[in-house]
Amino acid sequence: MKYKRILLKLSGESLMGKQNYGVDPHQLAIYAEEIKNAVQNGVQVAVVIGGGNIFRGLQGTAQGMDRVQGDYMGMLSTIINSMALQGALQAIQVKSKLLGGLSIEPIVEKMGSAQAIDYLEEGNVVIISGGTGNPYFTTDTASALRGIEIKADAMLKGTRVDGIYTADPEKYPDAKKYESITYDEAYEKQLKIMDLTAFTLCKENDLPIYVFDMNKKGNLLKVLQGENIGTLVYNK
Repeated sequence: MKYKRILLKLSGESLMGKQNYGVDPHQLAIYAEEIKNAVQNGVQVAVVIGGGNIFRGLQGTAQGMDRVQGDYMGMLSTIINSMALQGALQAIQVKSKLLGGLSIEPIVEKMGSAQAIDYLEEGNVVIISGGTGNPYFTTDTASALRGIEIKADAMLKGTRVDGIYTADPEKYPDAKKYESITYDEAYEKQLKIMDLTAFTLCKENDLPIYVFDMNKKGNLLKVLQGENIGTLVYNK
């Protein structure tokens, strides 16, 4: 395997499947099977899921809500999604632990890097919810932070697009895909891979980002085996 320990970042919207809101049990089951395959091949997997399928803090702010309150509501949305994934993993006999930037007894244990690493080494999938536990930070930033904390080999950003392109391939069919790109090049080209705080955290802590299509069956394992199916962002 190319990667032995990963931080898998999933968007909340990806859990909607073909629905317009909430969690699609079928899509959730697909992701759980992908993660199970990774674990069965000896990879330690931590997961961070966004909450955009339920509530976005910035969405609330745009509607006149206090930003801090809206961000905490967004964090709670990530906890709901994380609990749903944990349930899907349990249904297929995959051990998991649910940690979070916010602790909610008896559901979510407070995130600690040493404890998370111990759980990973014991063979658990570690699901880390609740963002960073602080307002004004996105789940992208939480993913970068958690990836660094658990000493991941890479952050794998599962999307519905098979990598990073010169422009949005859904809007511009002639957009070209990058097989790899450095952090500096991505910044100079203003490619919107993650928010700038998350991007900078990964760059400064030398955490590679691999962007790939998570919705295609078997792709997660292919990335872990080193197949070039997405785009790698790295330091020179």
